Amino acid sequence: MTALFCGAALMNAAMAMTGAVSTIVAGDRLGAAWGAVPNTAGVIGTGVGALALTWLAGRRSRRAGLVLGYAAAAFGAGLAIVAVTVGDVLILTLGMLVLGLGNAGAQLSRYAAADLYPAHRRGFALGTLVWAGTVGAVGGPLLLDPSSTAAHRLGAPAMTGPFLAAAVAGTVAVAAALGAPAGRVQAAASPVPLRDLVRTSAARTALAVMVAAQVVMVAVMTATPVDMHMHGHGLGAVGMTLSAHTLGMFALSPLTGRLFDRVGARPVMLAGLLSLAVSALLAAIAPGGDLVLRAGALFLLGYGWNLCFVGGSGLLARDLPAAERARVEGAVDATVWSIAAAASLASTLLLSAGGYPALAALSCALLSVPLVLVLSGRDVASQRISE
Repeated sequence: MTALFCGAALMNAAMAMTGAVSTIVAGDRLGAAWGAVPNTAGVIGTGVGALALTWLAGRRSRRAGLVLGYAAAAFGAGLAIVAVTVGDVLILTLGMLVLGLGNAGAQLSRYAAADLYPAHRRGFALGTLVWAGTVGAVGGPLLLDPSSTAAHRLGAPAMTGPFLAAAVAGTVAVAAALGAPAGRVQAAASPVPLRDLVRTSAARTALAVMVAAQVVMVAVMTATPVDMHMHGHGLGAVGMTLSAHTLGMFALSPLTGRLFDRVGARPVMLAGLLSLAVSALLAAIAPGGDLVLRAGALFLLGYGWNLCFVGGSGLLARDLPAAERARVEGAVDATVWSIAAAASLASTLLLSAGGYPALAALSCALLSVPLVLVLSGRDVASQRISE
C-alpha cells in the first residue's frame, strides 16, 4: 500500500505541474484558444494507457504495468523539456501524451490496492489511493515556482523546471513501483467479449456513473475560471475557488471509502450524482461577485465526483468476477478519460454559447441516465454473463 500510495502521489504531482505549464507554453505559442491541446493529449494518453497497462498486467504483472507507465512518464517529461527549450508545441504535445501513460498507472493502482483486501474492505483501499491525489494536487503546484527558479539558475528556460521536476517524480515513482504487488491479473480461460462484459449490471452502472461524473466535473471546473475572469475576478480568487474544488475531490476520500464499506455502492453513487446536480445548479445561480457561494459549489462538485469515482470503482472491484475484472476496469478508465478530454474542450464553447445556465442544464440531463440505473439496480454482487 505504501508503494502504491507513493507512486500515485508522485504521478498526480507530476500531472498537476505539467498540465498547468503546458497550457501556458502552448497558449503563448499558439494563442489562448489552443492552449489546452497538450493537456488534452495528456488526458488521451491516460485513456490509451489504461488499456495498454491493463493488457500488460494480464501478460506480466500489475507491477510491470506500473513500472512501464511511470518510466514512460519520466521519458515524456524529458521530451517536454526538449520541446520547451526549442519552442516546439508538437513535441510538447507528444511529451504530454506519453506522460499520460504514467497517469494511467497511477489511476489503475487503486484497483491493485483493492485486490490486497477482502471485499468488505475494498472501499477503504480505494479511498486511500484516491486520497493520494491530495498530496499530488497540493504539492505539485507548490513546486512550480521553486522548480522554475532552479531551472533558470542552471541556465535553462524557466518553464522547463516543472517538467524536470516531473521527470524526477516519474523516476522516483518507478522505484516506488518496484515494491508494488507483483500479482498477475487473472485471465478468463475463454474470454468474454468486452461489449458483453459491459452489459453486466455492475459494469454498466459503474461506467455510466463514472463517465457522467467526470464529464460534469471537468466541464464545470474548466468553465469556472473563464466565467470568473469575465466577471472581473483576479487569479487569487480563481485559485481559492479551485483549491476548494481540489479539496472536495481528494481530501475526504478515506471517508468515502469507509462509507462504501459500510453502506455499499448504490447509496454512495446516488449521493454523488445528487451532489453533482446541486453543485452545477449552485454554480449557475451564484452571483458573479459571490466568491463564497462559488467556492462552496466547486467544493461540492469535487466531492460529488469523489463519491461517484470511489463508488463506481468499488462496484467494479467488488462485484465483478476476478477473471473478468481487470479488463473491464481498464476499459472503463479508458472510456472515462477519453470522454473527459472532449468535455474539457467543449465546456468553454458551451459557456460562450449559452452561459452557465446551459452548462447546468446539460449537466443535470447527463446525470439523469446514471441516476435511473442506480435507482433501478440492486446493491448485490453481479453474476457472470450467461452463455
